[in-house]
Amino acid sequence: MPVFLLLFPLLSPPVSALAATDRLTGPVSAEVLRVIDGDTIAVKALIWPDQQVEVKVRLAKIDAPELFRPSCEREKQIARKASEFVKNQIGNQVQLTDIRLGKYAGRVIANINTGSGQDLGRLLLQAKLARSAGEVDNWCLPPVKTSSALQGSSSHLVPEDGPEDWP
Repeated sequence: MPVFLLLFPLLSPPVSALAATDRLTGPVSAEVLRVIDGDTIAVKALIWPDQQVEVKVRLAKIDAPELFRPSCEREKQIARKASEFVKNQIGNQVQLTDIRLGKYAGRVIANINTGSGQDLGRLLLQAKLARSAGEVDNWCLPPVKTSSALQGSSSHLVPEDGPEDWP
């Protein structure tokens, strides 16, 4: 048996090291082409000098309501607000970090910082126009809050006053 075959496992990187290269830490500067919805934008990213790529970027760890296939009218209304909010926040340039391939062809997942350096995901969460990934995201139900009269008892939740209080 050739010595090379015996040394190959020692010289080759472990599988976990190969998987780590599937991410680009960034930052990568990108020109905003359009806002698709509250958690997805289209950009032209400068990947190295004189080399740009157009790609859709899904905001990492954030779920915004669906604009194109909403489950109800309330979800569609919040999705429109989220999209408009993103348009107003990001400006023409963004910085992408922790970039990785998405599950759909032609799309990546990344953290997005606005032109002023603010974390877009955090801004959407603060505005209550998105939820952290993994949270129940039934935008068709009115939000609930803990009643101040029932402090200390998280099992008693009451609905907000009405649709005007909803995001």
